[in-house]
Amino acid sequence: MSETAATTTFRTWMCVVCGFIYDEAQGLPEEGIAPGTRWEDVPDTWTCPDCGVTKDDFEMMPL
Repeated sequence: MSETAATTTFRTWMCVVCGFIYDEAQGLPEEGIAPGTRWEDVPDTWTCPDCGVTKDDFEMMPL
């Protein structure tokens, strides 16, 4: 995989508590997180919109 492809591949993260999916490509515009926002750029104070847990309770999903 080229470096360009690696930097443009968006990942998804799943809440281990409720199953909510955060997709970097889609972001969460309704929460003020623009499409294309990487997981590491989501504020640490952000919480799952479905169950309220923190980013610590999310796991990256396999590509």
